[in-house]
Amino acid sequence: MNSLNKIQKFKLEEHVNDWFKNKLKTLWLKNQVDYFTESAIPDYLKDALKWRAKTENKTNFWKPDFSLTKYGIPIIIENKLWTSKLISENKDSIKFDEKSIRNYAVNGALYYATWIIASWKYKEAIAIGIAWDSEENIEFKVYYVYGSSEKSYKLLKNVKSFGFLENEKTFEEFYKNATLTEEEKHEILINSQSTLKKYAQKLNKLMHNHNITAPQRVLYISGMLLSMQDVVDKDWNKIQDWLVPDDLKGIQSSTRRDGVLIVDQIQEFLKYKWIPTDKLDLMISSFSEISKDADRDKLTDLDKEISKLLKGKASANKQIFTFIYENIFLSIDAMAGHLDIMWEMYSEFLKYALWDGKEIWIVLTPPYVTKMMASILNVNKDSRVMDLATGSAWFLISSMELMIEDAEKQYWKWTTNAKSKIKEIKKNQLLWVELNAEMYTLAATNMILRWDGSANIQKWDTFKTPKELYENFKANKLLLNPPFSFDENWMPFIAFGLDRMEKWGLGAIIIQDSAGSGKAIATNKKILKKHTFLASIKMPVDLFQPMAWVQTSIYIFEAHKPHDFDKTVKFIDFRNDGYKRTLRWIQEIDNPAKRYSDIIKIYKAWDKAKTDTIKNIDDIYVEDFITNSGTDWNFEQHKTIDTKPTLQDFKKTVSDYLSWEISTLLKDDTDQSLGG
Repeated sequence: MNSLNKIQKFKLEEHVNDWFKNKLKTLWLKNQVDYFTESAIPDYLKDALKWRAKTENKTNFWKPDFSLTKYGIPIIIENKLWTSKLISENKDSIKFDEKSIRNYAVNGALYYATWIIASWKYKEAIAIGIAWDSEENIEFKVYYVYGSSEKSYKLLKNVKSFGFLENEKTFEEFYKNATLTEEEKHEILINSQSTLKKYAQKLNKLMHNHNITAPQRVLYISGMLLSMQDVVDKDWNKIQDWLVPDDLKGIQSSTRRDGVLIVDQIQEFLKYKWIPTDKLDLMISSFSEISKDADRDKLTDLDKEISKLLKGKASANKQIFTFIYENIFLSIDAMAGHLDIMWEMYSEFLKYALWDGKEIWIVLTPPYVTKMMASILNVNKDSRVMDLATGSAWFLISSMELMIEDAEKQYWKWTTNAKSKIKEIKKNQLLWVELNAEMYTLAATNMILRWDGSANIQKWDTFKTPKELYENFKANKLLLNPPFSFDENWMPFIAFGLDRMEKWGLGAIIIQDSAGSGKAIATNKKILKKHTFLASIKMPVDLFQPMAWVQTSIYIFEAHKPHDFDKTVKFIDFRNDGYKRTLRWIQEIDNPAKRYSDIIKIYKAWDKAKTDTIKNIDDIYVEDFITNSGTDWNFEQHKTIDTKPTLQDFKKTVSDYLSWEISTLLKDDTDQSLGG
């Protein structure tokens, strides 16, 4: 390199790389120790980058100019000569075509970062694109990458230098400001829901066209998603590669059929999980539905829903696998917080799989509700959480995420102590019980896809579980959404759980209002003799749309402390949670993310809470006494609700009724077409 007028100009890209190495040296970062060049990328990062090479049928894969893993998450850096090569973008997005990825710094860095996350080896990454004309003319952009899709990144506008790479403290401060806020997570989730719903509807139609029955569909998506994972042992050593669509050849032999390959992959994957043999056999038996019908492995014409992704003919199993792989698996972003697209997918499938006209009370609690309930109970790294009616496991997912988040705050992310504690949380601090075989399999799969917490899963009738199970576990948190159709609205579930908790443990249940106003008198009286009723939160009537339109409340208890009737109970009206739900969609109307955060504040600080969305707390909050009757547990029994209808109320009621009538007719037609 030549020096001209004290400005070092670059003529070749390798000159740029040399300059950047010197820059890293001034930050006390050592080559091949703290950072790695393209030619010497470490094996574990190389393995993550190989992932997409296979998904895109490439024998070779590209590698970034520089990579750092010193701070626990991968930092990917791409350099380009000339500032005109910094970034290539459309009107509203960054380009991810091959030419842009090869020729532009930001495009390449982001692509490598999404590769790494798509491998499921990392949940997040930092991407840095740098373009240079000279030392005096350098441009760069830094992104926090939180998922594997082409839009899962956040530009960090306030980063003006590379100083954040210098040491752990500088990186820690940078990382705090880089990650997604709760509001950003929530916004991404809402923006994703309409797209996911469309995919779910198309997938339902595709499965229907290939004669996959409604109850089988949830197992199909669960099992196929598991078959798309690397098979690794407890030390994360790879045992076997994941499946991709091209692995399914349509071979008509009993051992090489597409369905058999999928089920064999699932079995091999589950073999290395912390699942007892009898439970493992149950899960594999459930997933064997995928391979039972050999006709589904015969080559057939492509359904129009898959015709853009495949050519020629393919088996029904390959068509469904490919749809899930391309439209769902590659879109599952490994995001922090409650960005759980699986809830949306399962909810759509369960409408058909579990709603037969009678069994309408099997519903999934939305993740933002399960998170609120876990937060109210102050779930943290030391909690021992149980769910005695696990369903699809979202209460435990919410709890596990809060527990891990707390552990990472206490011990700092990626440290040996943090990793050890997280392993302990997943293996020993979550207890779940589920009787239904399909829901059991669904719950286990859901936890595994959330980086596992499936160790302590029990398939039992809750009321017949052995006493030793609870004595050994020592639960101090209990979360429940039981089916509503059992005796006394399933309040015996919460009573059973509270009886088996540690003293002063906290429990919460979301249940029909009628359980607290006369339908569960015997159970409620028993609860009050042993345990304290702390609070009641009235939830929106449309919360479980489209599965059910029902009035529910969340009841919160303290275990093994008889209720003191001289103390007040908190009653909160949360009917306005900021959402409007219909049979077809959910819409934000009043800042729901902040409203859910505000309710947690109100529960914890009462009328002294500093809230963003609730200006007059007295309108929705009251403290009052209850009697020992077990019939006065709901908000409206302690504070008068203004029920005088307005013209707007009338219009809304008529609109909702007409929507319900039309959707019912449509559902009847759909059920008939589905053979239901």
